[in-house]
Amino acid sequence: MRSVKEADVRGKYVLVRVGFDVPLKNGKVVDDKRLRVSLPTISLLRKKGAKIILISHLGRPDGKVVEELRLAPVAKALSKLLKYPVLYEPDCIGSDVEERVRELHDGDVLLLENLRFYPEEEKDDKGFAQKLAAFADIYINDAFSVCHRAHASIRAITEFLPAYSGLSLEQEVKMLSSLLRNPKHPFIAIMGGAKVSDKIGVIENLLKKVDSILIGGAMMFTFYKALGYEIGKSKFESNKVALAKVLLKRGKKNIILPIDVVLNSKKAVSVHKIPKSAAGLDIGPETQAIYAELIREAKTVFWNGPMGMFENKNFAKGTAAVAKAMAKCKGITVVGGGDSVAAIEKAKLSDKFTHVSTGGGASLEFLEGKELPGIKALNENILN
Repeated sequence: MRSVKEADVRGKYVLVRVGFDVPLKNGKVVDDKRLRVSLPTISLLRKKGAKIILISHLGRPDGKVVEELRLAPVAKALSKLLKYPVLYEPDCIGSDVEERVRELHDGDVLLLENLRFYPEEEKDDKGFAQKLAAFADIYINDAFSVCHRAHASIRAITEFLPAYSGLSLEQEVKMLSSLLRNPKHPFIAIMGGAKVSDKIGVIENLLKKVDSILIGGAMMFTFYKALGYEIGKSKFESNKVALAKVLLKRGKKNIILPIDVVLNSKKAVSVHKIPKSAAGLDIGPETQAIYAELIREAKTVFWNGPMGMFENKNFAKGTAAVAKAMAKCKGITVVGGGDSVAAIEKAKLSDKFTHVSTGGGASLEFLEGKELPGIKALNENILN
C-alpha cells in the first residue's frame, strides 16, 4: 500500500474514507473513539495544505434516508476534537456537494452525508463510486473497520483515483501483520464471546502460530459439549459441536479451556459440576488466576471477545481479570475490536495496550489470513 505520507496533496481535493460509525444518543456522539483514530491522518493532510472531504457510513439505514443517522452531530463532535470547524453537507453526491467542495480552501475539512443512504454503496456500484470520485484528486482509506466490506467507497472507488492508506489503517495492518508473521513467544491468543462459529477461521489459523489459545465466553460451552460434559442451561451452538471436537483434537496441546465457571446463581463451580438447572455466565476465579499468569508472562497477546456476560457486574470479573493481566504484560498486547474494546474502556485501561483495533470483524478476517477487499484494492491501485 502507498502511504498518505508519500502523497503530494498540497492544494488538492483529497477524499478520505473514515470509519465514523459511532453511537449517537439524543443527537450527540456518546463514544468518540472512532473519530479520535482519524485525527492523525486529518491533521497531517491539513498540515500539508489539502482540501479534505470526509466520507463515512453510520448505522444501517438500508439505502434509505434515516434522519437519526445523519452525520451532522459527528461533524460537531469532530470540530471539537480537531479544534477547527468541520463543515457538513447533507448529501454525499450531486451538484450541491460539488459546489460546496469547490468552495473549500487549503486545510478545510468537509464531512459529507451518510454513504449508506444510497443502496449503491453496499452494492460496490461503480457508477456511485465514480460520482464520489468526481470531487477529488486523491483517495485515502483510513477506515480499517470496514476494509472487509466490498463497498463502493472502499473498493470500486480505487478504480477512479490514485489511492493511499491513512495512518490509522497503516497502523492496524502493521500490528495485525506482526501477529501472523513474526510474533515473539510465548504467544497467547484469548478468544471469547458467544459463538465458536464467529471465530473458527481465526482459531484454525492461529493454532499454527500460538503457544496457547485461552477460551472463554459462551463459546466454551460448545467445547464442553464436544467433550461430553454436563453444561446445564448454558448457551452453546448445537450445530458446531462436531467442529469443536475437530478443533480440540487439532489443538489438544494449545487450546486451554476454563476449569471453573460462575453460574447464574453467582456461585463458582468446577466445569465438571454444572447443575442441569444452571447456566454458566463467566469464567471462574481459578481460571482467572491461571489465565492472568499465562498472559502476564507472554511476549505477545491477542484478545478478542469477553470472558462472560461482562455487561452485568456479577459476571464481569473474568473479562476484567484478562484486561488487567494484559495491562500488566510487558510484551506486545493487541485487542481486536468489539466488546473487548468496550471492556477495556470500561476498566479505563485503553492506554495500557500496544494496539487497540477499531475493527472487530475486519481484524478477525485479517487474522484468519483472508485478503480484505479494502486492503487488496489499495495494493492493486496503480493510478498515478
